[in-house]
Amino acid sequence: MDILMYKYLLPSVLVLGLSACQATTSTAPQSDVSTQQVATHNQLQSIIDAAWQTSLDASPSFAYSLGDKTAAGKLQDLSPTALEAMDQRKQQLLKQLLQIDSSRYSKEDAINAQILRDQLQNDVDQYRYKDHYMPISAEGGFHAYIASIAKGRFAKVEDYHNYIKQLQALPEYFQQQTYWLNQGLDAGITPAKATLKGFETSISAFIVPVEDSGYFKPFTQYPAHFSEAEKAELTKQGRALVQHTVLPQYQAFFDFITKEYIPNTRESIATYDLPDGEAFYENRVRYYTTLDMTSDEVHQLGLQEVKRIRGEMQQIIEQVGFEGSFAEFLHFLRTDPQFYPETAEELLKEAAYIAKQADAMLPKYFGKLPRQPYGIEPVPAEIAPKYTTGRYSGSNRADEAGYYWVNTYALDKRPLYEMEALTLHEAVPGHHLQIALNQELTNLPDFRRYSYISAFGEGWGLYSEYLGLEAGFYQDPYSNFGRLTYEMWRAARLVVDTGMHAKGWSRQQAIDFMASNTALSMHNVNTEIDRYINWPGQALSYKIGELTIKRLRAQAEVELGENFDIRAFHDAILANGSVPMSVLEQQINDFIATQKVAI
Repeated sequence: MDILMYKYLLPSVLVLGLSACQATTSTAPQSDVSTQQVATHNQLQSIIDAAWQTSLDASPSFAYSLGDKTAAGKLQDLSPTALEAMDQRKQQLLKQLLQIDSSRYSKEDAINAQILRDQLQNDVDQYRYKDHYMPISAEGGFHAYIASIAKGRFAKVEDYHNYIKQLQALPEYFQQQTYWLNQGLDAGITPAKATLKGFETSISAFIVPVEDSGYFKPFTQYPAHFSEAEKAELTKQGRALVQHTVLPQYQAFFDFITKEYIPNTRESIATYDLPDGEAFYENRVRYYTTLDMTSDEVHQLGLQEVKRIRGEMQQIIEQVGFEGSFAEFLHFLRTDPQFYPETAEELLKEAAYIAKQADAMLPKYFGKLPRQPYGIEPVPAEIAPKYTTGRYSGSNRADEAGYYWVNTYALDKRPLYEMEALTLHEAVPGHHLQIALNQELTNLPDFRRYSYISAFGEGWGLYSEYLGLEAGFYQDPYSNFGRLTYEMWRAARLVVDTGMHAKGWSRQQAIDFMASNTALSMHNVNTEIDRYINWPGQALSYKIGELTIKRLRAQAEVELGENFDIRAFHDAILANGSVPMSVLEQQINDFIATQKVAI
């Protein structure tokens, strides 16, 4: 029975111990087993608390969003001393965690320990492989993401004072990040030069007149209760800081990137070619799939999936009566104006219409829905040119919605036939539904409520695209081809990511493979390939996760037969938040066993 049912009756530690005792196979006296497991739980909880505190210490903005007032007005400390100290803390916590006798864990503690171990190990690995030497990528970088401080909540004079402190701290923050970029140049650990073409526009977008700067926007709109004197003084301070601190910082960074950094970045695109690159890439493969897979195994699986999906695509080409080759059909989809929006508003409205249709399907497929709503807005203009076609941007605040971002840049590269699949993936029943529910799981420790395991989250997003098929979406064969091209996109990722990083593929070879197998626009193909080059391994998580969820669903359908309940199955998938694939498998095995008992 769910521990939450007892939370007001017994201390949580005791409940965990009792729950575990009921399932133990030990021959030790019941009281001894309970005592041992309670002690083990307390030991684990101490490490969980310490690890969570390291996360809050590493991100003042995150800590502040969760109510830590001492983090107000601060930016992350990325100095060598701070990062080394943080790494030492995490190494010590990992060592302590591995010393616990795992045979004494309750089922829930075993899951917590595995996820925490993976998180700590990943942080230690990333530091060891010097991932912090590359705080920029083809999609953007720290200079773009830090600008979100201007989009915070400004309800009190105190909020403005805290924001002013953050603006004053920007030079040190930029200096620290530039230091790591220089370290990367010296060590040969940089993004591939080919992926940084046009990157400087993501910086120049911030070099504008003061009144047009996003950093100045909070000083142009004040709550009604502010006095004229308060507004005048804050505006004066804000204008001076943006003009004399923020804008010069972006100009200096622009000069550094264009004159010193990009010209000296590496020519190779392969992670294997970095120092310790082979070990790092194989580490990334295991981390992002959450399985003990090699790059070669992933590559071969990708080729199999590409072949299967290609056959389904050919059936649609025949269905619409197109006379021509597969390549000619893709050219038709990429160039015919009927498939493209004429205005950004049209694209956003199409996304909103599909999203409301998706909202309506949810009760049929889910027993539990999140409280938090979501909105739709365009990808920020300063990062849109090299950004992916769409993404979900969640919220950690109870008074803010999550957002489904739609890229309205280059409208002739944003086909409408892909919008159903994109919306189902990024909004509902995809990322918003999963992430919002995850944050409402108050029985989970915070390090799990606010964590994101890519194989689970992206696998769920891709499965959500597939779920739309049985929910009545994709009535237009071109939209169904768009769904298949999205699935092919994720299958091709298995091939091109491993191909470029481990098998010596060139960037052009990867582009050609993606372009010849999907109906993605060439702009999207180029953007995506550059993303994979700069984010090794992450693109593998989508298809691996989706295949696992589909396999578990097929297993449940076979074993439960006519008693299979799709709503209960989906609730079971999402019941424990974001988990590794091995944990998810055990989770569904338990669900099947429970359902059989109830029959």
